[in-house]
Amino acid sequence: MSQKLACTIERVIAHGERVYTLVLRPERPIPRFRAGQFLHLALDRYDPTGFWPESRVFSIASGPDERTAVRITYAVKGAFTTRMETEAVAGREIWIKLPYGDFVVAESADVALFAGGTGVTAFTAFLEGLAPETRQRVVLAYGARTEDLLIYRDVIDRCAARVPSLSVAYVVGRLLSPDTVWPLLPEPPSAQFYISGPPSMLRAIGADLRARGISSEAIHIDAWE
Repeated sequence: MSQKLACTIERVIAHGERVYTLVLRPERPIPRFRAGQFLHLALDRYDPTGFWPESRVFSIASGPDERTAVRITYAVKGAFTTRMETEAVAGREIWIKLPYGDFVVAESADVALFAGGTGVTAFTAFLEGLAPETRQRVVLAYGARTEDLLIYRDVIDRCAARVPSLSVAYVVGRLLSPDTVWPLLPEPPSAQFYISGPPSMLRAIGADLRARGISSEAIHIDAWE
């Protein structure tokens, strides 16, 4: 069941090039959710007697066990995130409703994850939840325009050091491609593929995978943007 909660913005982290992370402190522990789900964020006050205000969806970057804090990351791209850049400051109250979505990574097959820019937040909770003894082969291709914008690299490096079955390839300044993950998968035709990032990346990687004979059922796209 989704819930609506007021949150205080505890911290704003500016990563450069108009990319930000917000650390939110909810008024009460957030409802349980699955890694890969998302939330709606509203800047205007929510009145329970009225309608939910204008909002935008963001992947929940923090883990399901971290119920007293919520972390999201966003890039300024349109009118709503431009407003966020100005108004979402430390100490301000905002509103969220969650959880939503079914972009949940399967645990029954080897998986390849493609993360472009802030799209990596769709995978961070899953990666941090991997146990060291997991036998599932997980391959992550994480790309950004610049080295500095690989903002979750420290988190991912810690996961890779802890989980032997996790392989990571970083790509800077060029498009992600299935070529990056193909040699790292024991049997690519049997794997599941997950793509999160800009719309052009979603289309290009999806088309490339289908051209390689991967079925549409094995290609999962985080297409809420």
